[in-house]
Amino acid sequence: MSAVPGQTVGPFFHLGLEYDGMNELVPPGHPRALRLHGHVYDGAGDPVPDAVIEIWQADPQGHILRQPGSLRRDGWTFTGWGRAATGPDGHYQFTTLEPGATEPGKAPFFAVTVFARGLLDRLFTRAYLPDDPDVLANDTLLESVAPDRRATLIARRDPDGAVFDIRLQGDDETIFLTYPRLRDAWA
Repeated sequence: MSAVPGQTVGPFFHLGLEYDGMNELVPPGHPRALRLHGHVYDGAGDPVPDAVIEIWQADPQGHILRQPGSLRRDGWTFTGWGRAATGPDGHYQFTTLEPGATEPGKAPFFAVTVFARGLLDRLFTRAYLPDDPDVLANDTLLESVAPDRRATLIARRDPDGAVFDIRLQGDDETIFLTYPRLRDAWA
């Protein structure tokens, strides 16, 4: 028996999911602020103007936070969770901190959730930072991905921070992850 019947995701995210500061995990003027941004593209390569992206991440020391305060930010508590809507050009952005490795030798990453019209369920992926090729080469999840597809999970640096584009379909489709426990919850 299904607890909730499946429904197409969207397209009215902006009506009920937006709130002030939702994409500012730290204030933009924070001395260690990182701008994580990118575009969401559909299978034709066109920007998706009404997607919602959520991130959940470790703090710079690698601690997984379970801190309240993501919906009503106080301006100094880092909760590790944020939400951003794409604009008309499919662009989203977060102001956050660089995540730390959750275990020694593990590659730091952002857990990313994508909601977009036409999807039957949210999509999960990861955005790794590109800075340490040796650590990335030894990451268990990246090792399980075909070498020519790994780049879809690795952000690139730009002068403002890190860029992580999400492609929902097509030749450069982002690798999306399945979590069996969540899949079973909706069956």
